[in-house]
Amino acid sequence: MTKKLLRSLAGETLETPPIWMMRQAGRYLPEYRATRAEAGDFLKLCYNPDLAAEVTLQPIRRYGFDAAILFADILLIPEALGADLWFVTGEGPRLSTITTEADFAPLKPADTVNDHLAPIYETLRILKTELPSETTLIGFAGAPWTVATYMIAGRGTPDQGPAHALKTENPALFEALIDRITDATIVYLSAQIEAGAEVIKLFDSWAGSLTGDDFDHYALAPAKKIIAALKARHPDTPIIAFPREAKERYLGFAKATGADCLALDNSVDATWAAEHLQKDGPVQGNLASRHMVTGGDALVEETRAIVQAFSGGPHIFNLGHGITPDADPENVHLMIETVRESRP
Repeated sequence: MTKKLLRSLAGETLETPPIWMMRQAGRYLPEYRATRAEAGDFLKLCYNPDLAAEVTLQPIRRYGFDAAILFADILLIPEALGADLWFVTGEGPRLSTITTEADFAPLKPADTVNDHLAPIYETLRILKTELPSETTLIGFAGAPWTVATYMIAGRGTPDQGPAHALKTENPALFEALIDRITDATIVYLSAQIEAGAEVIKLFDSWAGSLTGDDFDHYALAPAKKIIAALKARHPDTPIIAFPREAKERYLGFAKATGADCLALDNSVDATWAAEHLQKDGPVQGNLASRHMVTGGDALVEETRAIVQAFSGGPHIFNLGHGITPDADPENVHLMIETVRESRP
């Protein structure tokens, strides 16, 4: 096994950790902005395999990351299930809402999503042939709770309030929606692996708003179900779980769900995580995204501190959340140089 990311995910402690970034194909890069303009809009870019492959490859050409992550969006699953999806420039996604049984009833069965998502699998097949031999190809999906928050509210919300309200007021409907998303996600991710994805990442971006039993039922349990189903079909495919802002609930999450690696947001202290989380297996993270905007000595110092903190075990260097559109591409170069110079 020669690919660095796969070696780390297999539990190997490397002299220099592999590096990739969440949202590494994105608006901070001028070449991405040009390709998106060519596509016409964001969704057209997602569903155009040639252009989606192109933007996935752009940060690999520019930076030589150890992994490429499929260019797509977590809300393609709701659209494949029959929800209306569109993007408002400068504001983000909008969806038709699921708040009543009458809204839920027209949703398609989970096992039908592959027809709609066929262009995504074609993007993976293109990438499989065009990526450098040393670069790992990552597929992904949003976790059911996070996807459900958008489907219920029709957009992103600061506190996921509409989803919490539905969970309390109509638990049967809420759980039916979680189950439908979970089953569709298994179909989707399995097809991604069959199309060429070598690693899968499950993004639960809003896991931090779940507490107590709700976290167990709606963050941990769906992740466990998805991972178990994928492992049954594709036992050799590593899976990275990211229950963002889970705080103390990061403890034991990888073992409880069967995930091969735990991705950490930047609120987690790296020294604490090395002691309490890395003992269970590989960890990924967790430089604050703001350093990609501000750069300078703070970027270098924090990058070195994270590399050193995790140097005693398997580690994948990444940000604690996605890179932002206002990031300076030169700061990404600085981060990569710092990581690769930080270990003796």
